[in-house]
Amino acid sequence: MKKSFPASELIINSDGSCFHLHLRPEQLADRVVLVGDPARVNTVANHFDSIECEVQSREFHTITGTYKGKRITCQSHGIGCDNIDIVMNELDTLANIDYSTRTEFDEHRTLTCVRIGTCGGLQPFTPTGCFVASVKSIGFDGLLNFYADRNKVCDLDLEEAFKKHMDWNPIKGAPYVSVADADLINQIAKDDMVRGYTISCGGFYGPQGRMLRADIADPRQNEKVESFEYDGMRVCNFEMESSALAGLASLHGHRAMTCCMVIANRYAKEMNTEYKNSIDTLIEKVLDRM
Repeated sequence: MKKSFPASELIINSDGSCFHLHLRPEQLADRVVLVGDPARVNTVANHFDSIECEVQSREFHTITGTYKGKRITCQSHGIGCDNIDIVMNELDTLANIDYSTRTEFDEHRTLTCVRIGTCGGLQPFTPTGCFVASVKSIGFDGLLNFYADRNKVCDLDLEEAFKKHMDWNPIKGAPYVSVADADLINQIAKDDMVRGYTISCGGFYGPQGRMLRADIADPRQNEKVESFEYDGMRVCNFEMESSALAGLASLHGHRAMTCCMVIANRYAKEMNTEYKNSIDTLIEKVLDRM
């Protein structure tokens, strides 16, 4: 039996668009590029051959157009896994719910979502300027723990190994490990991106081990993260969205991954504040390979 969704759960604006993104179903392409910064949507769209539509609401900026014959939507999501919860759920409704009847379509529509972001490198082999593809993401944010089937889409063995290595304090909430689409990783990362584990943090300062005026609970957190190894792979970077993206995409039957340019190397204490001048190279790679 198909699910039906009441107005309080599936909120549809008066113009037939979804609540936060303000997109209508016909404006969404099957290929979606996700970026954090709303201004970066224009940077991506500058590569498009044509523009079909542009919509903006709060931090959610959308442009759909064509690139070398491929119809692509570029969608900004702002900062944090909480925003990914909004974006991925609403994109899925646009693809898989009939807004006129508030019921699921008979056939599932699969979206291919690639997030292009920035991150902090955590290893000597992730210097500033390199590209990292997140094979699996360790969520410090707790978001996926609110969904019933999280165990079906997470690497539970890796979760346990990580908690043991970190001597994890349960007061922080349970970390989860979401898994990017393996075929999409191969398609996008090819042989010129570093592949590894990513940690998605619920903040930029304390959760990423930055200590300013407020002390952090575990001063050795980053040291332990950097030394963690499982199944021949290391934690390569910190960012703030990849765990929720991969997890929610898996729960909804979509393909998703994150690739980031390293703009700070926490291991070497280096920072590149001029990264906006060079991230265009990563954007072009993704567009060509989608």
